[in-house]
Amino acid sequence: MSDQLAGAEPIGELEVVHTFTGAMPTGVTVSRRGRIFVTFPKWGDDVEATVAELRDGTCRPYPDQAWNSPSGDDDAGAFVSAQSVVVDPADRLWVLDTGSPLLQPVRTGGAKLVRIDLDTDTVAQTIVFPPDVALPTSYVNDVRFDLRRGPAGTAFVTDSAMNGPNGIIVVDLATGECWRRLHDDPSTKAAPLSTFRPIVEGRPFLQRPADGPPSPLTFGADGIAISADGSRLFYCPLMSRQLYSVAVHALVDRSMDDEQVQATVRDEGDKSSGSDGLESDDAGRLYLTAYEQNAILRREPDDGFETLVHDPRLLWPDTMCVAADGFLYVTANQLHRQATYCGGVDRRQKPYVLFRVRIDAKPVALLP
Repeated sequence: MSDQLAGAEPIGELEVVHTFTGAMPTGVTVSRRGRIFVTFPKWGDDVEATVAELRDGTCRPYPDQAWNSPSGDDDAGAFVSAQSVVVDPADRLWVLDTGSPLLQPVRTGGAKLVRIDLDTDTVAQTIVFPPDVALPTSYVNDVRFDLRRGPAGTAFVTDSAMNGPNGIIVVDLATGECWRRLHDDPSTKAAPLSTFRPIVEGRPFLQRPADGPPSPLTFGADGIAISADGSRLFYCPLMSRQLYSVAVHALVDRSMDDEQVQATVRDEGDKSSGSDGLESDDAGRLYLTAYEQNAILRREPDDGFETLVHDPRLLWPDTMCVAADGFLYVTANQLHRQATYCGGVDRRQKPYVLFRVRIDAKPVALLP
């Protein structure tokens, strides 16, 4: 009789791309030429650069240190606290700046979308969200692109605010005009504990201050992905197991009122886990992080689900990127082990990790 006891078996093969011994990362994106960029939002760690490029095994401020040295939380000419980086279908880098270090109120100039030319490593466009779009309570979280809609394309951004209205922000990349859609719509809101009680590493996932009672988290619309044909935009609240989608044509058509847009929302069903990041590929498949199971799920075009990866090292899979090299990249940053969720005790164990797994698919490319 063997004295070796059975344990959970991993699924899939994760490859370590990089380990981080400093601040915890969130966003990741990979250019067509294989350049890797990451973000480090200012949540309390010592952040030298909120946007960095991984080069020669180190994180280098990107595009330079000046852009990572804001004069204040309203600095439109520097990154205040970046959450996401995404390479669009034209191989241009976009940085989504929350303007909200430590989840503080947003000041105009801080929350913005910034485009960087990868050939010259210089900022080519800055779109500042006006105060009626990025509200003082907003937390702009992730972004996707359809470059066929409008003269220069359209961006879609989730607002995952914990203590304010949630929704989706639509950005005309030609004019910089922005507007909110699904403003405080139920599909963008966190689920109450009565219907969603997240369990991470066997523990209820709640806000647990050192000097007060626990309380539920209320982060809303977070993960976002666009379908391969560009017709539907998928999204999910961070605190929910439900997946939703909305018609992209309704988001961009300014003549449609809120009720007409809401009428195109589709409840895509229970995805069996809370999810942080969403991603899609050119084969019409959807990828969902599963932070309750240390996993990444994949939804097939016929709505069937499978587990792409399950691994005990995948501690809070955060942001994903389908890259041109046929891999899916994902950051694992132990978000749930931060002191604010652990009674004031920081339970994170460095290093944090950037993984990848082969999927043999390409990014969605919605080009004119």
